[in-house]
Amino acid sequence: MRIKYYGARGSLPTPGKSTVKYGGNTTCLSIQADQRQYIVDGGSGLRVLGNDLMLKEFRQGKGETVFFWTHFHWDHIMGFPFFMPNFIAGNKIIHYGSSRVRDILVRQQDFATFPVTFEQMPSTHEFHAIEKQPVIALDGMTVTYCPSNHPAGGYIFKFSHQGRSLIFATDTEHPEAGMDKDLLQLSSGADVLIYDAQYTPEEYGQGRKGWGHSTWEKGVELARAAGVKRLHLFHHDQLHGDAFLEKKVLAPARRMFGHAFLAREGWEFQL
Repeated sequence: MRIKYYGARGSLPTPGKSTVKYGGNTTCLSIQADQRQYIVDGGSGLRVLGNDLMLKEFRQGKGETVFFWTHFHWDHIMGFPFFMPNFIAGNKIIHYGSSRVRDILVRQQDFATFPVTFEQMPSTHEFHAIEKQPVIALDGMTVTYCPSNHPAGGYIFKFSHQGRSLIFATDTEHPEAGMDKDLLQLSSGADVLIYDAQYTPEEYGQGRKGWGHSTWEKGVELARAAGVKRLHLFHHDQLHGDAFLEKKVLAPARRMFGHAFLAREGWEFQL
């Protein structure tokens, strides 16, 4: 698997001098395996990913990609209307998520809010509701999942390919006591755990319980309990600039778990 972050920010895009290093675009992840393109969520970073894909077969209308949607809060879907492969006839877009995927994307492109409706895009779209598919097999890629603890619900995905595994656990909140048993089981032995660390433990205790997000501390606890190899702290809060992230998130996390990293827009790595 070849993985690249196109957006690691949460809630809303945050361009500016304080977010240059780790990026200001919202959630979007690219995964390539067996010459197949997978995309996890379509935040504002999806626009950049789409432009990169237009340098390939998508420009000629011969591209195919598979989306996995964790949930439909705006920071995870706002880039989809600006995804250039959508506007080229012949491109095929396959969607996996809840049964609401198509309805949500159509509503986002209502003519009152966007000049091109979903139905006017010349690409073709195929939708799969995953509620009744505990295991999704696509060529050599296997995708399993568990529910996320987030307002309006959502999914946490595990991508497995040729003996390697990646957990994408964003927009989820830890239980008040212990940890999410389903997520713990899903994460067991994973090579990389991408985990929602939007708040510091101090911020979380200041009125943010129930908001559907977690902390670096709980990410470390989960990584250690599940025996994962690397922890990527993700979904950076809009108020957390580069210096804050390194001092208040990465530094204390690394003292407890040496293989902790901050997810960074543009970071590409191989599993």
